[in-house]
Amino acid sequence: MTRIEFFFNVTDKLLKTAELCEKALHKNRELVIFTQDDVMNANLEQALWQQSATSFLASINPSLSTKPHCAIFVTDTAHNLAKDDILINLQTAHPPFFSRFRYVAELVGDDEADKAAARLKFRFYRDRGYEIKSTDTSNI
Repeated sequence: MTRIEFFFNVTDKLLKTAELCEKALHKNRELVIFTQDDVMNANLEQALWQQSATSFLASINPSLSTKPHCAIFVTDTAHNLAKDDILINLQTAHPPFFSRFRYVAELVGDDEADKAAARLKFRFYRDRGYEIKSTDTSNI
């Protein structure tokens, strides 16, 4: 069953996403980052390239490539998702395809609109029997 983890009080979602990607890649995991739009895709790809002073985190948009061979997919659509390991959801709603992934990370900012959307997603997952872990990033 898919494991769900909510990261609360995230001050910079793109930076936190890059941190999670770096940790996952060190464990040879593959990721899909489900973004809101093309602007967020571009900003996230820039954040991934700048994550470390000694390296970068290469990513690809699977809808722009017919043969994606990269550990990180950055996309705002559900098309051409060949990976099913880790999903980082940056959209306000739960992704309809989340259950095919082994692990789903939900990032929640500190503004009220984001918290309200997260509460709806939390209830959605909980009501379907998923075990949910919560991590407060302000304590990390």
